[in-house]
Amino acid sequence: MTMLKPVMEELKAKGSEKAAALYVKHGIPAGRSYGVSVANLKVIAKRIKGDQALAMELFATGNMDAMYLAGMVADGKKMSRKELEAWAEGGKELPMIAEYTVPWVTVENVAGRELAMKWIGSKDDGLKAVGWRTYAGLVTVVPDEALDLKEVEGLLAKVVKEVHTAENRVRKTMNLFVISVGCYSPTLASAAKKAAKTIGNVSVDVGDTACKVPVAVESIAKVAGMGKAGVKRKTIRC
Repeated sequence: MTMLKPVMEELKAKGSEKAAALYVKHGIPAGRSYGVSVANLKVIAKRIKGDQALAMELFATGNMDAMYLAGMVADGKKMSRKELEAWAEGGKELPMIAEYTVPWVTVENVAGRELAMKWIGSKDDGLKAVGWRTYAGLVTVVPDEALDLKEVEGLLAKVVKEVHTAENRVRKTMNLFVISVGCYSPTLASAAKKAAKTIGNVSVDVGDTACKVPVAVESIAKVAGMGKAGVKRKTIRC
């Protein structure tokens, strides 16, 4: 028996109009979220972790809270390429899904790099944002010796050339890609720092929010100052 209905009821019960209004400011269309806090989502995720079928059902609801929860629960290694592409298409217009949920699971999949490159090369700006965040995630967790370092260098050059004329969300994710390379790739840290210095401050319209766009040079230096430069993470999930 599916657990979808009781989980959706629980999400609705834990929702907050204030949080839902905040999510709207972050680009989530009104009516697409109950306004469940990430803290509450983590509690539910811990209980249903590993239920792959339920994760797929949750994402298919189109409710942002459920979709975000799905990314916490799903095992990206068990997803097909078709499923990952469907998630990217379904979440590309929802920043929290496009820039977190979809990259989380795609990075775990054997097709992760190929899909990241496909999305980066898309004419759809929403998919481009998914692609840049996914590749940033790969750089964060995959050992340098298993990365296509020439490809990463090429992407750094692409950012330098295109970032300031790219679409708003693409600018944001390009900037975060440079930061990820600078922080997590010991081999290409120098190249990333050079790229970061070249692009300087990246202007992103964050709307009516308190969000700040990190300056790549400063972010990379901060991680280095903490003695964590080049230290890969086990996961990119928050």
